[in-house]
Amino acid sequence: MQEVKNARVSLTGEKSKPTKLKEVSSINYARIKTDMDEFNRVLGGGVVPGSLVLIGGDPGIGKSTLLLQVSTQLANKGTVLYVSGEESAEQIKLRSERLGDIDNEFYLYAETNMQAVRSQVEAIKPDFLIIDSIQTIMSPEISGVQGSVSQVREVTAELMQIAKTNNIATFIVGHVTKEGQLAGPRMLEHMVDTVLYFEGERHHTFRILRAVKNRFGSTNEIGIFEMQSGGLVEVLNPSQVFLEERLDGATGSAIVVTMEGSRPILAEVQALVTPTVFGNAKRTTTGLDFNRVSLIMAVLEKRCGLLLQNQDAYLKSAGGVKLDEPAIDLAVAVVMGAAFNAIITSLVGDIITPLILNPVVKAANVENLSKLSWNGIAYGSFLSAVINFIIVGTTLFFVVKAASKATALSKKEAEDAAEAAGPSQEELLTEIRDLLANK
Repeated sequence: MQEVKNARVSLTGEKSKPTKLKEVSSINYARIKTDMDEFNRVLGGGVVPGSLVLIGGDPGIGKSTLLLQVSTQLANKGTVLYVSGEESAEQIKLRSERLGDIDNEFYLYAETNMQAVRSQVEAIKPDFLIIDSIQTIMSPEISGVQGSVSQVREVTAELMQIAKTNNIATFIVGHVTKEGQLAGPRMLEHMVDTVLYFEGERHHTFRILRAVKNRFGSTNEIGIFEMQSGGLVEVLNPSQVFLEERLDGATGSAIVVTMEGSRPILAEVQALVTPTVFGNAKRTTTGLDFNRVSLIMAVLEKRCGLLLQNQDAYLKSAGGVKLDEPAIDLAVAVVMGAAFNAIITSLVGDIITPLILNPVVKAANVENLSKLSWNGIAYGSFLSAVINFIIVGTTLFFVVKAASKATALSKKEAEDAAEAAGPSQEELLTEIRDLLANK
């Protein structure tokens, strides 16, 4: 039989061959748990032997710290080989000293050559392999610089072969682009078993590990960590953390229950609406999808009569958590309505109402209209409520009416400007075609 090149071969020389499905033995691999329950939760219950896990995140967010901390814990369960292409061994040693004691079965290897990495894997035969990062490792057999599409693809393919044939749990650190997507070919995410994103605001201490792909567990599962001087500390009750600084009765704030993976989390959605001073209103979102917020604002303006086209809107989720579940749409609409209602309330209560009620109060010779009564019947409160309702309704009517008129006027001016500009190029070409056809 002809020798096949690039066939899947284990470190012991055993080659893969076709096998009938009914003859394949079922093996239930026990997941290897770390000391961090949040990390185990995101992976689906622990580290699966032979799995290939990709972790991405912004620069400086703590990817290397997380994997170094996990590696020190896994060293108590087996042999760990930590390959770093970005830092020297001395730099990693300095960072590891604040994480605690490191077991003797933790091997550190500063190298960027994939052939050298493979030779050390064959010599050490580790149970866990960490590559930090995939963009710094290159294969001499492939043309292209480090981090190129061809290099990333081929190095990942070789790591996948090592992991699957030798039952080595492998973690890969990946860089991200300016848009927050994993750098490199999209194939990279298809080749691995699990894709994790390490998220967080730069000025917040909290970090979120989110699973967007997991062949061994639930997707969209998240783990919450707090970055401290001694490393990452897991947050077992994230709802308490997100709500501990919330002010009771704050305008433009709502608590929403979002389902993240297999557990519900309480988070706060905040909104600020203020009249714009420029021609176009500004929209800013943090932790919320911008397009969904724009859609909700359009619905509020069209169906609820809220004039938001001339209002700047600023929305965010407290704590830096990213909320993408559809159930938060109601909370966004409520906080937007509450923030806009504060403007109308101030206009009516502080400006219009005093102008109308003050003459009535003086004529009745009372300090407050609601204090008027006759034979124990407090009709003054009723009159005050009716007048407030009429004022609010009239104010909203004229505000919406003015906005509609302004929109219609601007549309008419645009149409007049189009007519004054004369026929368009398409109309001229159509007229020339018709003239030529008639001749």
